Amino acid sequence: MAVRTGHGGCWGKAAPRTRSWVRTYRLWAVLGDLCGAGLGAGAAFAVRFGGPTPYVLPYLLVSLVLPVVWCGAVALNRAYEPRMLGDGPEEFRRVVQAGVALTAATAIGSYVTKTDVARGYVVLALPLVTLLTLAARYALRRNLHRRRAAGACMRRVVAVGHAASVVELVRLFRRERHHGMQVVAACLPGGHHGQRVADVAVAGDLSDVPLAVEQHDADTVAVLACPEMDGQALRRLAWRLERTLTELVVAPALMDVAGPRTMIRPVAGMPLLHVEHPELAGARQLVKNVFDRLVALALLVLLAPLLAGLAVAVRATSPGPALFRQTRVGRDGRLFTIVKFRTMRRGSEQQKVTLVSDRDGVLFKLRNDPRVTPLGAFMRRHSLDELPQLINVVFGHMSLVGPRPPLPEEVARYGDDVRRRLLVRPGLTGLWQVSGRSDLSWEESVRLDLRYVENWSLMLDLQILWKTWSAVARGQGAY
Repeated sequence: MAVRTGHGGCWGKAAPRTRSWVRTYRLWAVLGDLCGAGLGAGAAFAVRFGGPTPYVLPYLLVSLVLPVVWCGAVALNRAYEPRMLGDGPEEFRRVVQAGVALTAATAIGSYVTKTDVARGYVVLALPLVTLLTLAARYALRRNLHRRRAAGACMRRVVAVGHAASVVELVRLFRRERHHGMQVVAACLPGGHHGQRVADVAVAGDLSDVPLAVEQHDADTVAVLACPEMDGQALRRLAWRLERTLTELVVAPALMDVAGPRTMIRPVAGMPLLHVEHPELAGARQLVKNVFDRLVALALLVLLAPLLAGLAVAVRATSPGPALFRQTRVGRDGRLFTIVKFRTMRRGSEQQKVTLVSDRDGVLFKLRNDPRVTPLGAFMRRHSLDELPQLINVVFGHMSLVGPRPPLPEEVARYGDDVRRRLLVRPGLTGLWQVSGRSDLSWEESVRLDLRYVENWSLMLDLQILWKTWSAVARGQGAY
């Protein structure tokens, strides 16, 4: 949950300058929006009218002015704010909102003024402008993520809270560098000045936060769940940070619950965080089930030649069947038979006993498993061995997106918290697939699966499916 400190009343120390990478990124975003709008308007004009004639001269002028109008609409939806740049879903959502708002304004304006508008032009121009802008923003965001992976374009953060919470925050930010958050200092209750937490310097206690911001050239303060930082103390901190326009973000004690399930409702002057229950049944789950089965069936038809070729290759390169069947645990603990291409030599299950290691918790994964065939290693790296699981999706045993399908012996070792993974169908892909795959620890895999269960939505499924392609192409963490 982010709390934006106000921009008014800037007295005392002068507000810090906007970081150069933010100004550059915003400039490129504006240029991308102008180019996208210009291309969209030009394409719509060419398709609808074919070329400039006296009759269509007004639409030619509209096409020339539309990029500026479009940038104004995007700005009104606050898609140029620094905290939105490179944010991904929220940035894209605001661009789409600008497209919808401009379309609605055009329709209402033409109706009120009785203006005869070429509907074909409007229907082509505004969706094209929105799509091209999204494409430009996506390209900018990808470039920003590459630079952040190299340690550039980061927001400097002062973390406020207890040492254990700070350690967890530093670990998350270092693993997911694309968010652009770098903890440069920490302020802990009780001080401990001069010590280090997770290789981050402790700059003082809770009263030293503004000083830490100044000393470490920070632009963001992240307040973690901390009893000492109550409402009054947090309000006073926001007032002090207001002088430098430093962004204040607050992490609630309830972790891994995303925005769609949370809402702040003022009651008797007190802001209460209302948390919805996860929707694990009902109409939305029915839509997900129908969507999964239809897409899986379509993919099976489209990929039939590839599946046949892989089956022949598996049979030709090692003795044994092309498909491997194994019992897995599905929703509510129901057993089902998963179908995959065989990637190991015959008798591999018997060899597992001699290879089992406790180093990876409940999960058993070997980076260089001697049982895997050369073709099997290639298929695993690019998840080709999992394509037959589309059959499981069609029959309703699995979903396209969900937690990793566990083995019965893994489930037997689950604690009560981990069993929440079984409240939804396991998935062909999931947050674990796009976040590191087998490189993840057992604890991290569980955390991602539980996050999915708590925050499922069809939009999240689409985002994961989109990211799966790049994860599979890289082949990182698959073995």
